[in-house]
Amino acid sequence: MIDKGISRAACRVKTFLRTVGAGLGVAGALALSGCMGSNLGGVPGQSIQPGELAQPTGQVVGSGQVRVALLLPMSAGGSASSIATVFKNSAELALANFPNADVQLLVKDTAGTTSGGRAAADQAIAEGAELILGPVFAQGVTGAAASARAAGIPMVAFSSDASVASRGTYLLSFLPQSDVKRIVAYSASQKRRSYAALIPDDSYGAVVEATFRQEVGRTGGRIVAIQRYKLTGTDSTDLVAKTNALTASLGQVDALFIPAGGGVAPVVAQTLRGAGVNLGNIKMLGTGQWDSPEMKSNPLMVGSWYPGPDDKGFEAFSGRYKSAYGSPPPRNATLAYDGVTLAAGLVRSAGVQRFASSVLTNPDGFIGIDGLFRFKADGQNERGLAVYQLTGSGAQTISPAPRDFRSGT
Repeated sequence: MIDKGISRAACRVKTFLRTVGAGLGVAGALALSGCMGSNLGGVPGQSIQPGELAQPTGQVVGSGQVRVALLLPMSAGGSASSIATVFKNSAELALANFPNADVQLLVKDTAGTTSGGRAAADQAIAEGAELILGPVFAQGVTGAAASARAAGIPMVAFSSDASVASRGTYLLSFLPQSDVKRIVAYSASQKRRSYAALIPDDSYGAVVEATFRQEVGRTGGRIVAIQRYKLTGTDSTDLVAKTNALTASLGQVDALFIPAGGGVAPVVAQTLRGAGVNLGNIKMLGTGQWDSPEMKSNPLMVGSWYPGPDDKGFEAFSGRYKSAYGSPPPRNATLAYDGVTLAAGLVRSAGVQRFASSVLTNPDGFIGIDGLFRFKADGQNERGLAVYQLTGSGAQTISPAPRDFRSGT
């Protein structure tokens, strides 16, 4: 049973953020799902008056009373530093679009390492952070989580490695398990029952395969064959060999699961056609890793299915980001935006319970730029995903993302 006080606080978040979203468009709205039939009226937000806090060091965004840490790999170099810049920009954009947010972001550098994550969290906690957003990478999350757990500070991290999730350490990222569950469930609803799969022989592949086996069994399907391949740089020799090894089984399947992105699926499709395999009765299935311009424009992939978040929110967000910073953001930039907006909304409307685990794990969940999501008690998340079909010139929605965890619609 959900505590009534928690439900009322959660619903106040929904009401307030729905009002915010009306002025910002779809990408600006972050609401709490559910709260059906609530008559909330005007309930003012409460605030916790801080005591004597250490003066923040380093970069600070916003001037509110409630301090929230944002841990990013700013000095890690290469693509990691680029991600840090994008996430910081997205966080600034979120505060700019949230009127009178009573939040002060303490931006700390993790250097992309375990020790860096721990040091960044220690510093933020010493400066009065009540919630930690980030780190981005699993090793940083591991380090920061140790400090956050000891201090009783909740953390909403951006890593997609589910192994670093735990009670009080929540992952906002897109987890491969959600992708697999959605695409297998949709395939089963379309009477696909017999599966083969080509799965990378790495840690990602291990997670995907475990969920794939579980979900195919749960939906009453059967797995005819699985081949695991290794990629060494751009060398696809083993992928081609394992694809050829699969051909003998394909007469018994009606769905071929290829979770990896990066051009893997087109190589598989071309190899199978070159081997004379008739793919007319076999539906190729992917994951969110397929969500790229290259996949959407590839004629070999026409008719294939993959899961992903609702595109409309990201398109609106991307336009505002480009207007502010001069270039379009990468797809995962929404994580920082939604994390900051969630924090600001809870500060405004959930009062003293704002970052309580019972608020953060409310089963009704939240609606952000990328649609419906909720945190589970073990730190992992569930997302409401759409299913798309590749057309050769883009992707069309064939099953919309749910907007409510209660009904699934």
